[in-house]
Amino acid sequence: MKAIILAAGKGKRFGEITKKIPKPLIKLGDKTLIEHNILLLKDNGINDIVINVSYLSDLIINFLGDGQKYGVKINYSIEKPEPYETGGGIQYALPILGNKPFLVLNSDIYTNFRLSDLSLNENDLASLVMVKNPAHNKYGDFSFNDGRLQNSNENMMTYSGIGIYDPKIFNNKEFSKYKLIDLLVENIRKNKVSAVAHDGIWFDIGDKKKLNIAEKLFS
Repeated sequence: MKAIILAAGKGKRFGEITKKIPKPLIKLGDKTLIEHNILLLKDNGINDIVINVSYLSDLIINFLGDGQKYGVKINYSIEKPEPYETGGGIQYALPILGNKPFLVLNSDIYTNFRLSDLSLNENDLASLVMVKNPAHNKYGDFSFNDGRLQNSNENMMTYSGIGIYDPKIFNNKEFSKYKLIDLLVENIRKNKVSAVAHDGIWFDIGDKKKLNIAEKLFS
């Protein structure tokens, strides 16, 4: 199975830091955010990785290279002149990802989730990893009940930024700049999205405050 790590965003919530360093290259402990996720994939037997890049893309490409130093293969999907958002970015990378289900990881998360616990049912187009609502997203993203995501206000949980997707989810979707959550809402309505809950380590590292919280793991 292939995986794509989403690393094209500008990381504006980090302020001055990301004017010179792209968010995926910010350090957490002795490794960058994106290195943690590359190694997570490798440790779970996934060695064929696509990384979408746009903002300060050359810094990311030059730092990671072809993946040889991590024991993986890295291909890049380069979005110019601006990022295509999470949904558009994945759709743009489909020629590299191929026609089989693939994993998606946000580059700005840190987790110990066991990726082998995630699978895609035959009739589903996506399966997501859900976590308890953190303080910055206290109302959650989706309703999670009996392994399914639903459009209701019961048992709301937060999308972790980890999922497995069938490329067919993009069928008949005109390419544009759009967020992945928009595509998910459409398919949840069609009962095409399953999920699993993760109650282990998970951090969304979207700004300096959240980075400081995650750094306590490494102190």
